[in-house]
Amino acid sequence: MIYIFDQNAGDEQLSIKGENFKYLVKVRRHQVGDELAFRTQEEPTTLHKYKVISIEPRVLHLELLESSQTSAVPQKKLHLAWCVIDAKSVEKTLPFLCELGVYRISFVFCQRSQKNFKVDFKRLERIVEASMQQSGRDFFMEFDTYKDVESFIKEYPDTVVFDFSNEVFSSTDEVERVLIGCEGGFSVEEKEFLQTQRVLRLDTPMVLRSETAAVAVASKILL
Repeated sequence: MIYIFDQNAGDEQLSIKGENFKYLVKVRRHQVGDELAFRTQEEPTTLHKYKVISIEPRVLHLELLESSQTSAVPQKKLHLAWCVIDAKSVEKTLPFLCELGVYRISFVFCQRSQKNFKVDFKRLERIVEASMQQSGRDFFMEFDTYKDVESFIKEYPDTVVFDFSNEVFSSTDEVERVLIGCEGGFSVEEKEFLQTQRVLRLDTPMVLRSETAAVAVASKILL
């Protein structure tokens, strides 16, 4: 854990209770004199460093040492348009995409998407917060949805599509916005519509799952 979110971070004195107390004292075994880092959700780019001054049976008392501005922003910016797949697969993959530095995910309802999937933004935000605390990321991921491929492409005509193609993606390619298909890929109608877009593939003979492709593409672009 690089830091912890706390709504009172920045106060001269900070008292930690509940689950965070259990984690810091029972799991991490922090003691008097140790230094810990905190942020608030409202100002995640401000890092507050505290020193443990006393430990009670259920309360950890800390004293503010300093507050400073941080910047953990990748050199490149990636907007991932991800055709909707099973919610559990999204939730398992999201921490990886967060750690890689994806700044925005647009969930696109493709023709082969699971139509009963409803994007739970609150749940996704909680997963992102946990990942941020683990990785040190200091900016939140943005989320939105689109009803179909056509509406997304019309708004973002510069989108690069990842699908079966003769053109292999190179790490030298400058790509800021990508579209990843769902399980089963794009439909015939969607492929016809996407013919005017640049279509790339990863240099592998394997057929990747949607979530694997999302992580692989993000890694190739951002790292």
